[in-house]
Amino acid sequence: MFSYIPMFGIIIAFKNYKISTGIDGIFTSSWAGLTHFKELINDYNFPMLVRNTLVLSVLKIVFSYPIPILFAILLSEVRHVFLKRFVQTVSYLPHFISWVVVTGISYAFFSSGFGIFNDLLLSLHLIKEPLNILTDPDSFWALAVSTAIWKEAGWWTIIFLAALAGIDPSLYEAAEMDGASRLRRIYHITLPGLKGASIVVLILTIGNMLGGGLVGSNFEQSMLLGNTLNSETSQIIQTYAFTIGLAQGRFSFATAIDLMQSVISVFLIFTSNAIAKRVSGTGLF
Repeated sequence: MFSYIPMFGIIIAFKNYKISTGIDGIFTSSWAGLTHFKELINDYNFPMLVRNTLVLSVLKIVFSYPIPILFAILLSEVRHVFLKRFVQTVSYLPHFISWVVVTGISYAFFSSGFGIFNDLLLSLHLIKEPLNILTDPDSFWALAVSTAIWKEAGWWTIIFLAALAGIDPSLYEAAEMDGASRLRRIYHITLPGLKGASIVVLILTIGNMLGGGLVGSNFEQSMLLGNTLNSETSQIIQTYAFTIGLAQGRFSFATAIDLMQSVISVFLIFTSNAIAKRVSGTGLF
């Protein structure tokens, strides 16, 4: 209902649509061809938008993709059942917190006026003046990646724990009888057992590079944590389309932006899947 039925509206990316014409305008508006796509490519903001979107997504893949795998391995090695369940529950609870609340927590921690982080550094005499983390363009990418990892890494760990549950316990018993250390068992049994799930998650992450990757939503983070002072690094393709589409009422141009992003994402999924199948023999489809 919410994904496929609205897709007929993609046609307005190739038309000069105005909201005043209503639904009928989707079909009666004059054709614009590829005008809106050419305008986007020639837009002076386009290089900055592409850079910010790709850099933010790549940073999330590089720093966030290994964390759920490592965390799942560490949890699987915990023998105390209560401690294991407690840690797992606490780690994935932030997934259910909205990005609006996470942004509020970030302001409480990193605000230059009343933030706990700055107060701590000042009390330890590590800094002389409060750090402008929330408004500094150079700090936005680190802030976005770290908050995304905190919020979503525990949730994605569940997938890898499920993959670990499917490994035959007799393999560990046989390896232990042969004198294999814990690290050896992890290297030769645990990691190969995670291969399939890891490749599938990586393919989905690469395909969603323009939307956020493995953890976090680029749009929500950039919209909520971004401001006029750090827009140099916080403004991305999605927020630009949102601003152009709603603030200026240029729905055709905004649709063209989102359509281009979707086409690139589909291309990335097929390409990463083909590479994964060629290299490892395992793919998403």
